[in-house]
Amino acid sequence: MHLKTHERDRIAIWRSRGLSLRDIARKVGRHYSTLCRELHRNRGRKGSYWPHRAHERAIWRRQNTHKRIRLKSRVLRYEVEQMLTKGWSPELIAGRLGRTRPTLPSITHEAIYQWIYAERPDLIDYLTRAHPKRKRRWTLSTRKTRIPDRVSIRQRPAHINERTQPGHWETDLLVGSGKAAIQVTHERQSRYTRLRKIPNKSAPESRSALQAVLRPFPPALRRSITYDNGLENAEHQTLNHALGTRSWFCEPYHSWEKGQVENTNGLIRRHIPKRSNLDQLSDSDVQKVETWINERPKKVLQFQTPSEAFNAICCT
Repeated sequence: MHLKTHERDRIAIWRSRGLSLRDIARKVGRHYSTLCRELHRNRGRKGSYWPHRAHERAIWRRQNTHKRIRLKSRVLRYEVEQMLTKGWSPELIAGRLGRTRPTLPSITHEAIYQWIYAERPDLIDYLTRAHPKRKRRWTLSTRKTRIPDRVSIRQRPAHINERTQPGHWETDLLVGSGKAAIQVTHERQSRYTRLRKIPNKSAPESRSALQAVLRPFPPALRRSITYDNGLENAEHQTLNHALGTRSWFCEPYHSWEKGQVENTNGLIRRHIPKRSNLDQLSDSDVQKVETWINERPKKVLQFQTPSEAFNAICCT
């Protein structure tokens, strides 16, 4: 049982009065060896004993004694740091190392987080965005949409929802402060992403971008597209006639129903922050972001990259 603050106060008082350690132990009601350890651990350089300082040392020791050292291997720390600077999350790093570097000590993403916050706070900026509190999701009244022949996502077949068949895409428009936008298109099964900059947010430009992105793929890899209710998607039927696809639409204000492309938007924002002027963004800049996303492993893919998963689908 640990010594209390008032017991340490009494020990200091009786020591100052010249009592022996055994007498103090009897008065405090503690074993003699307990007091020996207390003085050995917490006395000052010249043998002085200050009870409040001793109590602070005891608390610190209790909190830190049983903590394991994280990432003991120097090579492991180097690998983790290199992957963090690429924008990979600790979970991706732990999974990827387990897949590609089996000779290194196995680690968990929690160990990486603890190592960063305890020993390498300079790496915190490389972590994926995190909010201290979850934002409240407001419920808004449904408004009438102006998209012709709109079919609700509620009617989307189960095999699409379960991702058992390739060729089903989600799309969204990433906007900034300028007139330009980025058409984000995401394949649901492989998590493969295509990005294309468009000069404005109009329906013809959005349709044209989707057509250019999906036309090179065979029909088996362009079966359907899930949209939100933005007016840039008004020409979805024209696109369906050109590509042989089907359209599904989220319920109004339910953008999380196409959660994969929304999550991809969050990754893009790490390179293209909100309010960025997309007019000044070059096509090569957009291509670099697309490559980074598709070469980033995902836990849901058993730590394969989306490029690897999509190429495997293409080869089957």
